[in-house]
Amino acid sequence: MTNTGRSILVTGASKGIGQAIATRLAHDGFDVVIHYGRDWDGAQQTLQQVQNVGREGSLIQFDIADRMECKEKIESFISENGAFYGAILNAGIAKDTAFPAMTAADWDQVIHTNLDGFYNVLHPLVMPMVSARKGGRIVVMSSLSGEVGNRGQTNYSASKAGLIGAAKSLAVELGKRKITVNTIAPGLIETQMIDDLPLDQIKKTIPLQRLGTPDEVAGAVSYLCSDEAAYVTRQVLSINGGMY
Repeated sequence: MTNTGRSILVTGASKGIGQAIATRLAHDGFDVVIHYGRDWDGAQQTLQQVQNVGREGSLIQFDIADRMECKEKIESFISENGAFYGAILNAGIAKDTAFPAMTAADWDQVIHTNLDGFYNVLHPLVMPMVSARKGGRIVVMSSLSGEVGNRGQTNYSASKAGLIGAAKSLAVELGKRKITVNTIAPGLIETQMIDDLPLDQIKKTIPLQRLGTPDEVAGAVSYLCSDEAAYVTRQVLSINGGMY
């Protein structure tokens, strides 16, 4: 496969969308570096799926909100294994509540994890990608909430909207290096994050009348990481069943 020898870091790859992305990229011929925060068992399952399709997989653990830990772990990995060809920023958290009831901790934790994580993860790995002179792919996972806002998600919406702006700016900077930077904004996807929502009511507001699947998001990531997407950068791809 043309992707042999290219490795991609997928953050938050121990379950859900991240696991689906890692497995799909392995099917595409990429070697996959599987990031996890605390879910070692889930990361092991993802690793097994990557290896089952004949690709190299490895695990890396760090807290995306911890700047120094990200820097140390990522720089050490690159020193031993070489630059990444790509990075998928999928890890993130939500702490939903109405804004008047939102604590400072609720705000800070979501912003520092979701938005600061962009800098913390990408900053140590971008220059090695540039120096490798092999182009590359960066895909940032935003959200429908970051495009249109959502009740009870002021902190989450702020972080995800910020990711769109950051990705668009980085795309301008890295374009001449043949490194594309795009954002995916999923709507309601079948993961553990939506277990407590009134899904029967919500589905009625979605033109396609159903939730999305992690594999459908992974398919979009697959395209954006492909050679066919070499002329696609600075874009936001919404995967939401028509929901606005």
